[in-house]
Amino acid sequence: MNIISGFPGVEYLVKRTKTFLCHVLRTGPVPGHVAIVMDGNRRFAKKRHQETWEGHNAGFETLASVLEFCYELGVQAVTVFAFSIENFKRPAYEVDALMKIVKDKLIQVCENGDLADQYGLRIRVIGNRSLLPPDVIEVAEKAEKLTRNNTKAVLNICFPYTSRDDVTNSIRRIVTRAEKGLIDPDSIDEDTIASNMYTGSCPPLDILIRTSGVERFSDFMLWESQHYTMIEFVNILWPDFNCWHMFKAILKWGLQKGNGRYNENLLANDDSDYNLTGDDTLDYDSPSTTFVGDKDTSTDYYDNDSEETVVE
Repeated sequence: MNIISGFPGVEYLVKRTKTFLCHVLRTGPVPGHVAIVMDGNRRFAKKRHQETWEGHNAGFETLASVLEFCYELGVQAVTVFAFSIENFKRPAYEVDALMKIVKDKLIQVCENGDLADQYGLRIRVIGNRSLLPPDVIEVAEKAEKLTRNNTKAVLNICFPYTSRDDVTNSIRRIVTRAEKGLIDPDSIDEDTIASNMYTGSCPPLDILIRTSGVERFSDFMLWESQHYTMIEFVNILWPDFNCWHMFKAILKWGLQKGNGRYNENLLANDDSDYNLTGDDTLDYDSPSTTFVGDKDTSTDYYDNDSEETVVE
């Protein structure tokens, strides 16, 4: 594909194709929130006899292309699993390499924010940031500060993150606010917990996609995906994933609307004015589809032999 992309006119053709696919999808409902477990970078590199970091870089190139497609379509929020807290169990050299890659990509955003400016995109690095090196935290905060006034769309980069930590942090915030008299303890319910989670200011999660053929959640957005969310497991390594695959997933979700699935999220996306500026007080090709709410979906905890992140 890299060889083909070098031919004259191919880049223009790809861009026109993306525009056409977005036009087709906009004739139906557009999801408000899409989440992605970008799995398969290491296997992609291994298959090509490349270094692991080359697979990670290829994964980031795919991410940029997919994000451009989603935001051109009109998706309000995209949440990506960039690094699991469990990934700190990997060899130190690999963790250090992943930190450097993410840091370098955030620096690129700070120095050349064309995508963020074009789509009014706000970048939020969410998760337990106390676990990150100080230099990475500094760059993350800089990227957030530079894009904080953008309100059309949001990119949530989960780094480092697990759902268990997200729920725990939400409960801590609620307890703190209750102790200050800002919340009546008797009024605490599911909505209170949801609104205090890292993605609490985003629309409900419509689609969760995981690449590489692995069919598990890996402790990613378990709370958000439990109600009216389409779960799409795609048997494609993340660097090989492209806008055509995203088109098919969103088209499938849109067609399911006719069967009455996801209607609650669709109504919420249409009627609610979500605060895409976020909450600055936060601490920081054989797809298998599961329709959460229609049948039980099993979840597995972290398997150290598998790949759980955008930069595995």
